[in-house]
Amino acid sequence: FDSLCGDAGKSVCWCGSPAVVEVGVTCAVGCAPPAVLFVFCHTAAVRLSLWLFFEKTSFGLIIRAGGRDPQIVRVLGVNVAQVWLVVFAIGTAIAGLAGLLAAPLQGVIPEMGGTILAEAFVVTVVGGMGSIGGAVLAGLLVGVVVSLTSLFAPELGQVSLFALLAIVRVVPPQGLFCRAGP
Repeated sequence: FDSLCGDAGKSVCWCGSPAVVEVGVTCAVGCAPPAVLFVFCHTAAVRLSLWLFFEKTSFGLIIRAGGRDPQIVRVLGVNVAQVWLVVFAIGTAIAGLAGLLAAPLQGVIPEMGGTILAEAFVVTVVGGMGSIGGAVLAGLLVGVVVSLTSLFAPELGQVSLFALLAIVRVVPPQGLFCRAGP
């Protein structure tokens, strides 16, 4: 990393890796830096919290019902606009947390979200709208497909992402893990 920054970069960015990143933690599938394990554990905690919130609380039930049929929820006396405001706030907080967790691993630049926008879109479509578990499994599937393709043909890494999207849209058009509609 020192060679990438050069002398000019040393006054702008910190060139070098912290000692905690240089040491690896051996687990069942290989060696991972503690920073990656930190991100993994926090992501798992956020995912579990979201699942508990959506599946086990009355507000989660209102959100799920409002996503299916907002008119019926409105008839029941719920202000759907305020519910969507809270949902937007939760999504914004999760996006901010994701940026905070990704910053030590990727670096912070104004365009850091743009690089994963295509992958996030494909994961959402492949996993099926409204399925948190499907999003997790689709994220793993997309990661494996892009990594394996990039390993054997680096120039086709991004192409495989959209090939997977096309295959999933043709075979089950609603996504692999979409919940049944009304």
